[in-house]
Amino acid sequence: MTARPEAPTDPYDFVGIGLGPFNLGLACLTEPIAELSGLFLESKPDFAWHSGMFLDGAHLQTPFMSDLVTLADPTSPYSFLNYLKEKGRLYSFYIRENFYPLRVEYDDYCRWAAHRLRSVRFGTTVTEVTYDEADEVYTVRTHTGGTYRARRLVLGTGTPPHLPAACAGLGGDFLHNSRYLENRSALMRKKSITLVGSGQSAAEIYLDLLGEIDVHGYRLNWVTRSPRFFPLEYTKLTLEMTSPEYIDYYHALPEDTRYRLAEQHKGLFKGIDGDLINEIFDLLYRKNLAGPVPTRLLTNSSLNHATYEDGVYTLTFRQEEQGKDFQLRSEGLVLATGYRYTEPEFLAPIRHRLRYDSHGNHDIGRNYAIDVTGRGVFLQNAGVHAHSITSPDLGMGAYRNSCIIRELLGREYYPVEKTIAFQEFSV
Repeated sequence: MTARPEAPTDPYDFVGIGLGPFNLGLACLTEPIAELSGLFLESKPDFAWHSGMFLDGAHLQTPFMSDLVTLADPTSPYSFLNYLKEKGRLYSFYIRENFYPLRVEYDDYCRWAAHRLRSVRFGTTVTEVTYDEADEVYTVRTHTGGTYRARRLVLGTGTPPHLPAACAGLGGDFLHNSRYLENRSALMRKKSITLVGSGQSAAEIYLDLLGEIDVHGYRLNWVTRSPRFFPLEYTKLTLEMTSPEYIDYYHALPEDTRYRLAEQHKGLFKGIDGDLINEIFDLLYRKNLAGPVPTRLLTNSSLNHATYEDGVYTLTFRQEEQGKDFQLRSEGLVLATGYRYTEPEFLAPIRHRLRYDSHGNHDIGRNYAIDVTGRGVFLQNAGVHAHSITSPDLGMGAYRNSCIIRELLGREYYPVEKTIAFQEFSV
């Protein structure tokens, strides 16, 4: 089902390219604003969000209030609570007494919202964006030959799956965790499986595979380059780092300092849910009562080389603290190695209008703009180096969209919080 398109407008005030949760939130928040004409283009035939990781019981790591709209407009008809009410599940959710929506539930909520919007067009792949200097508008061309003109752009193409350099050109049927569910049955028929990665997705997959290990009889390895299977830091004063004050502080730091902090902050948004870590240990304990389980958990180990021959992967790791190399042989290989932003090729004709820092990444303004005017092209979720852990955080999506809407309108439509933290980050 495709959302009902808006009436043609030329030029649009803005065009959003890509429809993940952040641009979908922007679509919901701009829908009631009569002064703004916007259009959202998405190449997929329908909304889909990490469908390869809809494991039974998997849930968000942020509460339901981090939905598409609530933290900007609690009265919005696109809220998660309104979704539950319309689906007849509001009381069930209330009785459940758990603030964290199931991942499959959140995906269904987003699809519900997208289908109610007039400004969304699915199945539309953007192939090129150019800029008309005379009219001061961007022209967005699509694979169908359609063109759309807009005064501004909001880029929400997301972060595609990242594969380690060691796996470049690697043959066989290895998979990124984004395709885990569709390959799960075939994977479990193998005699051995190696999982590489350290975050929530890796832990969810390991628990799932460990649960079936005595049914299928495979050997299971979980290898991470992290020093430990670290938990997501979720204390309340740490959560204050997802605040306007911390963005102000972080964005004003020297570039090299921000990049150094970005590495140090990974545990604040890429860690594993503490309850999940304990669940893994408890399952290992129970299974070991019947004898040693054929599984290994290895930390401090980086994947440096990989080959595939005769249905078997030979994986060379380096134990970083010991400085020693070792190998694992495995029929199955799952890479839970995260996602990384790549600049879309369709931006090539306007690269001269975009700003870049000394590391080659977008130079993102405090207002989320990346173009030379500082108010024409905005970027969603690719700015850890500029806006810290707030960039991928679902709970900050409504805040960022409120800021972008303020830029699009020239005035504040949704109140934009300035201070919410008890602590001070700068002196």
